[in-house]
Amino acid sequence: MSLDIAATKPHERLAAALSDDLTAVNDMIRARMASEHAPRIPEVTAHLVEAGGKRLRPMLTLAAARMCGYDGPYHVHLAATVEFIHTATLLHDDVVDESNQRRGRPTANLLWDNTSSVLVGDYLFARSFQLMVETGSMRVLDILANASATIAEGEVLQLTAAADLATTEEIYFKVVRGKTAALFSAAMEVGGVIADQDDATVKALFDYGDTLGIAFQIVDDLLDYGGTTATGKNVGDDFRERKLTLPVIRAIAAADDVERDFWTRTIGKGRQEDGDLEHAIALLAKHGTMETTRQTALDYVAQAKNALALLPDTDIREMLIDLADYVVARIT
Repeated sequence: MSLDIAATKPHERLAAALSDDLTAVNDMIRARMASEHAPRIPEVTAHLVEAGGKRLRPMLTLAAARMCGYDGPYHVHLAATVEFIHTATLLHDDVVDESNQRRGRPTANLLWDNTSSVLVGDYLFARSFQLMVETGSMRVLDILANASATIAEGEVLQLTAAADLATTEEIYFKVVRGKTAALFSAAMEVGGVIADQDDATVKALFDYGDTLGIAFQIVDDLLDYGGTTATGKNVGDDFRERKLTLPVIRAIAAADDVERDFWTRTIGKGRQEDGDLEHAIALLAKHGTMETTRQTALDYVAQAKNALALLPDTDIREMLIDLADYVVARIT
């Protein structure tokens, strides 16, 4: 079942429940991505921000704040902050990965150039810090500043681990926690902090975001070897980019000498030939690593749902539980 074809879409129900807040977030994003002196900034930013993304990360902030009874204005600032951080990382990632397409549209670096993408990403990071400061909360600033550093650290770790067949599952999860889960967990955590919740509640929000983010990335990695056009993934991109994702790491660990030579040639040295992707998929099937990785994603979703047990029993909490199940719907 795909996120796009499922009959019930929790992220859409969550968006409907938070519609007024999301409208305010979108208004703030448009206002803060403006630039009096550099029109290239809103041009590049609008191309990505208005490309039809689900706004999942800012919705997590809004949901956490509302679930905790917050009735002030600053959850909107924080949700916009989270979206700016996310958009900045996408702009930078597309340059690093030399990507030509995102969300079904040409990337900013393709339409403009790498320099514009990097500098506009830097501008959005700066804007995000301005928004954080406006909340007047040092704890919020600490959480989001740390998340920003962790995201960058995760990207650099992924860069150094790429094509290295010695990459372990431990390194993989450090990368995932950095590049994906850090912003999910921070988005949830600041929603509780701004609502002045106790440490146990804030920790539960963090844990939900952390485990949801890990499951989200594992599913994305699985779909690279087993997705369809309906899931929005181009099968084989990670293989062609020589990324060591969890099913591949596990297949390499179980490989015999001949199979290891194959992984060394295709991933380690980047000498790929016609039919190599299909052979890689066959090796994943032989060693059952797609299934074990799928189970790992399901385990993280179970942890995410368990974390919510400490939160108030509200409609939003139920939507977040459904959202966790929905993340793995594409692989079940």
